[in-house]
Amino acid sequence: MNDRDVMENILLLEKGVIDLYLHGTVESSTPNVRGTFDTALSDSLTMQDDVYAKMTAKGWYQTKPAPKTEVDTVKQKFTVS
Repeated sequence: MNDRDVMENILLLEKGVIDLYLHGTVESSTPNVRGTFDTALSDSLTMQDDVYAKMTAKGWYQTKPAPKTEVDTVKQKFTVS
């Protein structure tokens, strides 16, 4: 397994953890539990961003810009009249 594969796995795991922490935060029944999940979620989002930035810097995670026409179409779909 090379470095890129390891980073991709870390990124995928981090995204899964973020999903779990998000649901834990939303479903929390007490402020203490919510605060704990919220802190864990924030930490995980920071880690995910760090991994993404490192992968992008190495050219391992490339994105392409969305065409303006597609952005405008989606924007209109969700714009309240």
